[in-house]
Amino acid sequence: MKAPLSVCLFGVLMLAGCASPSHRLPALASEQGSTVYLLGAGDALRITVFGEPDLSGSFKIADNGTLVMPLVGQVVAHGLSVPELQKRLVTQLNVKAVKSPDVTIQIEEYRPFFILGEVKNPGSYPYVPDMTVLTAVAIAGGFTFRASEDEVSVTRRRNGAASEARASRASRILPGDVVYVFERHF
Repeated sequence: MKAPLSVCLFGVLMLAGCASPSHRLPALASEQGSTVYLLGAGDALRITVFGEPDLSGSFKIADNGTLVMPLVGQVVAHGLSVPELQKRLVTQLNVKAVKSPDVTIQIEEYRPFFILGEVKNPGSYPYVPDMTVLTAVAIAGGFTFRASEDEVSVTRRRNGAASEARASRASRILPGDVVYVFERHF
């Protein structure tokens, strides 16, 4: 009677050891409530100041979260939405250079996302708005034959701290996220 119990206990312990690391992670928080895109280092912007070609152009947000504009100098852009940055630029231009400026901002290029693990072409890729885990995998060439197609983690930086969470295929990806596709065990 001890032998079947030992075999059963051994089998349970073996299966527990095969559990995917993704099951130990918390679920990825939904980003549906925060649909506003927040700017960050690496984003490239097209800023147009109507009637002021010398103040207009392409600007990239530096690693320290700022962009540098003529006559204005450094402007903190990290963590701001496009309308918030637009308002900040209007205020600073009004004080320093142009009275009642008309400023428009467009995102030319989003900062990249990263994908690792069991995908055909891991690496860094340009972000596409409304991207999901499945879209990210498709951009990276698809799953490898060893991939556990339903076991993915996403590492996201929020308020200076990185946290890893379990994600589904339909989970939204944000610029700067690191997506990891796990290997299946069977």
